[in-house]
Amino acid sequence: MMHEPRSVEPAVAIDSVSHSYGARQALDRVTFSVMPSSFAVLLGLNGAGKTTLFSLITRLFAVQRGEIRIFGHDVGRAPGAALRMLGVVFQPRTLDLDLSVVQNLTYHAALHGIGKREARARADDVLGRIELSERSADKVRSLSGGQMRRLEIARALLHRPRLLVLDEPTAGLDIKSRADILAHVRSLVVESGAAVLWATHLIDEIADDDDVIVLHRGRVLAHGPVARVLEAAGAPDIGTAFTRLTQDTEARVEVP
Repeated sequence: MMHEPRSVEPAVAIDSVSHSYGARQALDRVTFSVMPSSFAVLLGLNGAGKTTLFSLITRLFAVQRGEIRIFGHDVGRAPGAALRMLGVVFQPRTLDLDLSVVQNLTYHAALHGIGKREARARADDVLGRIELSERSADKVRSLSGGQMRRLEIARALLHRPRLLVLDEPTAGLDIKSRADILAHVRSLVVESGAAVLWATHLIDEIADDDDVIVLHRGRVLAHGPVARVLEAAGAPDIGTAFTRLTQDTEARVEVP
């Protein structure tokens, strides 16, 4: 007897999401999904709507129109179940500078109901992975910008989420720190199977095998693997494709 193949639930599904600040439309019927164990780049200039969308995914703002589901859980109707699946790194620093490295981690773990012994074990593990074990007792304010970012990513992974969303995580970092952070997050997809939604305005952070969502003035202009976005835009590279797409904000490229 043959069985129908089981469909795979998207890590995050954004369906016709619109959001306004008074008369200003920040998002206009945004629709896309990110599949498990994939690295997706949300590409857009400053002001494109990336941070607004992340605020909706993380439920800092309530969804005005449309629906956001994380592994099938609606963030509005079942926020607890949805947010348990989610790890977040916001663009502004959110670490407590006067607590130690390990205290920042164990405090976050406590917020997720993780006991002290397990929290310390997880903290020791992630600090080893990001090469900060020797700094565990140091105050966070003594770390470099790149080290702080690595710590924020480690903190976001403490409760073992299946989806990690990062809003401009390399902002303000030097070239080496940017490359290190990007390589570290990409390795998470391979090692843990986590899905990643990485928001950036930097073309050089996109790899050939990424999925790309081009967001411009609150609208999705293209979505798909890099090769298909290039083909749809008639462009030789992603930088040219982005320029062509955003020069005409009325354009809308659907990539299957």
